[in-house]
Amino acid sequence: MSVNLRAGVAEEFLRSPEGVVFRDLNGNGTMEPYEDPRLPVADRVGDLLGRLSLEEKAGLMFNTMVSVAESGRLGDEVPRAGRAGLREVVETKLVNHLNFHFVPEPRLAARWVNELQRLALAESPHGIPVTLSTDPRHSFVENWGASFTAEYFSAWPEPLGLAAVRDEQLVREFASIARAEYTAIGIRGALHPTIDLATEPRWARQYSTFGQDADLVARLASAYLDGFEGDHVGPESVACMAKHFPGGGPQRDGEDPHFPYGREQVYPGGMFDCHLEPFRRIIARGVSAIMPYYGMPVGLVIDGEPIEEVGFGYNRQVITGLLREKLGYDGVVCTDWSLVTESRLHGKQLPPRAWGVEHLSVEERVLKVIEAGCDQFGGEECPEVVVDLVRGGRVSEERIDASARRLLKVKFELGLFDNPYVDEEAAEVRAGRPEYVEAGHRAQARSVTILKNEPVLKNEPVVKNEPIPARGHAPKAGTAAGATNDGGAVAAVERSPLLPLRPGTRVYSEELDPAAVAAAGLEPVAAVYDAEVAIVRVSAPFEFRDHYMLESAFHAGSLEFDAATVEKVRRLAESVPVILVPHLDRPAVLTPLEPHCAAVAAVYGASDGAVLDALTGTIAPEGRLPFQLPRSEAAVVASRPDVPGDTEDALYECGFGLDLA
Repeated sequence: MSVNLRAGVAEEFLRSPEGVVFRDLNGNGTMEPYEDPRLPVADRVGDLLGRLSLEEKAGLMFNTMVSVAESGRLGDEVPRAGRAGLREVVETKLVNHLNFHFVPEPRLAARWVNELQRLALAESPHGIPVTLSTDPRHSFVENWGASFTAEYFSAWPEPLGLAAVRDEQLVREFASIARAEYTAIGIRGALHPTIDLATEPRWARQYSTFGQDADLVARLASAYLDGFEGDHVGPESVACMAKHFPGGGPQRDGEDPHFPYGREQVYPGGMFDCHLEPFRRIIARGVSAIMPYYGMPVGLVIDGEPIEEVGFGYNRQVITGLLREKLGYDGVVCTDWSLVTESRLHGKQLPPRAWGVEHLSVEERVLKVIEAGCDQFGGEECPEVVVDLVRGGRVSEERIDASARRLLKVKFELGLFDNPYVDEEAAEVRAGRPEYVEAGHRAQARSVTILKNEPVLKNEPVVKNEPIPARGHAPKAGTAAGATNDGGAVAAVERSPLLPLRPGTRVYSEELDPAAVAAAGLEPVAAVYDAEVAIVRVSAPFEFRDHYMLESAFHAGSLEFDAATVEKVRRLAESVPVILVPHLDRPAVLTPLEPHCAAVAAVYGASDGAVLDALTGTIAPEGRLPFQLPRSEAAVVASRPDVPGDTEDALYECGFGLDLA
């Protein structure tokens, strides 16, 4: 059933004696300074901060997960195992930063958001609105620990694909469209961009980065912030949280620090400053929030000082010493999710990501995070621990005020105190607009990266009677290959690059939708012996793991294809030219497949239609590799995880890509 909201909420918008319309957030009928939309943000923050209880301040410092019920009705949510229900989180714990997971169709999502904001107004002593945030949800990878598929929004290539196009204006266009779709349903915080460098080829999070080149990453990150936040954060903005400080790419053995076996971050190549560079640049530009990674630096020395081997969110030398003092950042610092307590989902468990401080109690972990200099706890919902620490004299209330001030500043800048509601009917129209979908489709096709395009025999009959057999297809009795069967003229034979595919090409593919093939002006065939070309879509290999919560969604381990995939491509190549279309969420080892392929076209999140538009040249593929493609797994193992493009004798170097003639 829907939550029964407090009577009188509908009269929240009042007019002051001076004629100023304001929200009566504390219900006293008077426009307090923090309710006055005319005042500067700093003045409003200062006024409200002086009114808040310690419990309200502590509630600001937590950002926990929530999934909207499919019904779109507030109160129908099912809490995760070991977690409080939404009503308890908002009413009792006074938490007002929430991270969206499942979202229903836009109109229902907008309705739920509006009901949630009314609940927050009704139950918060000072009417603090809720800030709703999300991980990326505009592409193809579904990973509840990192990203979601587009579904009701326009679909774009993963950030790696945007990096492949290397066009800052395209990134601004994407971010502007994503901002419009987010705000349509009330999402006002983006837990992105990911500006780590993709330097360890096995690392599972590369798909959400802009690749291995620090300068390119910095430039695209700035364009990304232009589109989401604008020149400054305002009522039309989505506030971004850049991650993962000080750069989450150099993972030992490529393992991810979501999991205990991946907690170590190492710098054998001495490239710490290289990973830091994109953060230096976006701090200079301005960004609302920064998230440190889970990783625990091992053997790291900064300015001659050995760095404590604890997770970055616990690390005072990194958060206060480097980020706050040396780099001058005074925005919000929010930890990555669940540093303090364990997580449970779908019957699986994941221990707290308390790397290096596993021996500490929950209270001691919370204290260490605060002392490190962080403002907010991602994925946690225990503000009572902060209250107890203050009342026990272990943390000063002035320290809590510093974090509360930063968090309130962003809420005021976003205009949430003045109007947090969205138009429920317009949400359906504003999300997934046809022009947004078309822009995403074009970006997918543009990001396709042509790695190989060899000349092949192309037969064009001069007299079109019986079709000339494709390579490997025996001609009918009495008909010579390369001739018509009625004594007509011999076909002209020439060698030219396989791509772009000409209209009417007969295509065999086990992966592509035949309807998409036909829509691209090609002819889908059901048997390889009827085809002129075979198109094979494959995903980069990974080792499936499913012991810990979320582990099955992280593509980690070896980058080598199995023997069955290699054999399939080899056998197809005996009959027809093969176009290999690998999806590169990580830099796969294409070495055993590439010799059997006439063409190779890498993608980073692309529909069948977008792939075919690129292969036919309908939309010119412009992609250049955003990272190096290694020649072998042995070369990956021998490389240094912090050094960009460090595998020996690479198959393809970062930046490589061919244009279609």
